Amino acid sequence: MKKLLLASLAWMLWLPAQADLRVAATVPNLGMLTRAVGGDAVTVMVMSPPDRDAHYLEARPSMMVMLRRADLVVAIGAELEVGWLPAAIQGANNRRVQPGQPGYFEATRKVDLLGKGRPADRALGDVHPHGNPHIYLDPERMALVGYALAERLGELLPERADEFQQNAERFSAAVAERMPDWRARAKEAPGVLLYHEDADYLLHALDVPLLGYIEPLPGIPPTASHLRSLVRGLADQQGVIWSMNYHPTRAGEYLARELGWRSVHLPSQVAVDGDVDAYWAMIDAWVRALETTE
Repeated sequence: MKKLLLASLAWMLWLPAQADLRVAATVPNLGMLTRAVGGDAVTVMVMSPPDRDAHYLEARPSMMVMLRRADLVVAIGAELEVGWLPAAIQGANNRRVQPGQPGYFEATRKVDLLGKGRPADRALGDVHPHGNPHIYLDPERMALVGYALAERLGELLPERADEFQQNAERFSAAVAERMPDWRARAKEAPGVLLYHEDADYLLHALDVPLLGYIEPLPGIPPTASHLRSLVRGLADQQGVIWSMNYHPTRAGEYLARELGWRSVHLPSQVAVDGDVDAYWAMIDAWVRALETTE
């Protein structure tokens, strides 16, 4: 009983006194955006670590604790978290953050998605019929989500709605300032071979050719025959191999040796407490990986 009381006191002390809204973000990049838009009006709790694939998490008691205390859950949506978020919300027993309530927000509902309309057929791999959910590596789509998030925060806390809108505008202006440089630096990039579909939006934003995927189907580990077919098909081209820090490295290293390309292994999420500067630095690292192919 004493340990439970101390734990409760520790949690209460951890919450900043000036915060008016408690927000549970499913991934660190959404936590970053929520802090950028919400400022000191929000306390942000992040449910997944930056070095894990958010597709394959499990509902955990720690998630349910966050959701039980939250006024708002900020999710990616488009079924990215379908394997664990509904169960965590059910276990939290918090009416405020149920889907359909003002306390439930899905980022992918606020932007156009790539890859819409694919059949929900498990034989085709881990497909998302509503569209590719990995929008968090596209700064311009994140800026649009920021405006929508500002509107939702303003509904929950009307007296600070103007402040949220100004913060969203500040984030959007910072994106607009940086995108021309990122695009210019990526202009001569020959193309990228991805492990999974999780950097499609960034390549699309930079107008960089997508050369294919190491996975034969989304979420399906590469086979030897698929890797050999990639080598045959790409042997006369130049490119870079991209994978996230949670992907296995063996297939990318094999392809790098066979093709004479570089294999780049970088994070797709900022740290759990990462800020806007950390997000710019992460995108810049991906762009820098395009500038040299040798």
